[in-house]
Amino acid sequence: MSRHVEDEDETGEVFLDDEDIIHEIDVDEEDLPEAEEDAGMDLDMDESDDSIHSFTGHTGELYAVACSPSDPRLVATGGGDDKGFLWRIGQGDWAQDLQGHKDSVSCLTFSADGQLLASGSLDGLVQVWDISSGGLKCILEGPGGGIEWIRWHPRGHLVLAGSEDNSVWMWNADKNAYLNMFSGHGGSVTCGDFTPDGKIVCTGSDDATLRIWNPRNGENLHIVKDHPYHREGLTCLTISPDSLLAITGAKDGSVHMVNIASGKVISSLMAHTDSIECIGLSPSFPWLATGSMDKKLIIWDLEHSLPRSTCDHEEGVTSLAWLGKSRFIATGTAEGRIRIWDSLSGECVITFHGHNNAIQGLSVSATAEFLVSASLDGAARVFEIAEYR
Repeated sequence: MSRHVEDEDETGEVFLDDEDIIHEIDVDEEDLPEAEEDAGMDLDMDESDDSIHSFTGHTGELYAVACSPSDPRLVATGGGDDKGFLWRIGQGDWAQDLQGHKDSVSCLTFSADGQLLASGSLDGLVQVWDISSGGLKCILEGPGGGIEWIRWHPRGHLVLAGSEDNSVWMWNADKNAYLNMFSGHGGSVTCGDFTPDGKIVCTGSDDATLRIWNPRNGENLHIVKDHPYHREGLTCLTISPDSLLAITGAKDGSVHMVNIASGKVISSLMAHTDSIECIGLSPSFPWLATGSMDKKLIIWDLEHSLPRSTCDHEEGVTSLAWLGKSRFIATGTAEGRIRIWDSLSGECVITFHGHNNAIQGLSVSATAEFLVSASLDGAARVFEIAEYR
């Protein structure tokens, strides 16, 4: 060894002679490991990040995301770290911590005018935030179980929330006042909403029923159940703009259209083979989109109750969002990819990478310039979608 030490130059490098070679091995370059494989990185992770902004203020999984209907850059997210955050697209140095919940923040929704934000948690509380001041306006109490979803009245500051304790609650957020409690479901209330005219409440439950209510007095107007309705628990619901139809999806893979006035099933959309995870009506065409764990997005022609296109994915479709009033629709999946589809042709026009775990929610900014995603990987990401408006 002393001879090699003496051969060191002034830079401290050691040079080897041919006589130092003990054995030569031929190596095929194709057999060499890739750099990221050698480093022990997960090969399943997406190599690229197509997002223009990411919010990583949470310290746990994300469960909810909502874009403000009035401020095109304001976003709210909530997750498993028991926190909500308000943050702005393109302004990475600003975020407001929405503190106070004692369990995971499961849902967030802005009021129709964008003035208030309601956050619901598995602690059973709904907190209402004043956007202009950034302060906590009130805490709405009552449910004995976690909050599954929150909706605002289309023309006021009335809050509707469904709970794991089988109940639905309604409050006046301006007055911090309890208004009504709707009881009757035999399972967790998994979905619900006001009709767009604000006159009726529809709720779906894990008990496989849809209930239609009068919000003024709490009267249960109709119970939709049994054949030809869902056989398993409801997962999602949407209501037609004319307030005439409630369309529901369930764990059994079926989709049913219900006449709200009569409580009768008027059409059944049968094509999925696994749980329906998300549902949404096109704002410009008589079409419905449904996403399922069967790895398919189906665009339905509601006039004929038939699929007009089926969009295949590599994993289950967990969320969807129509892009403004355009013909384009976004889907999020269980493996973390986001795709934009042309609903006219059924073709995928672009795939966005960046997440490495399931997408839990998608929300479109007020001007339809940005699509914001929330994922179990703990991040929210922003993608540019202006060309698809």
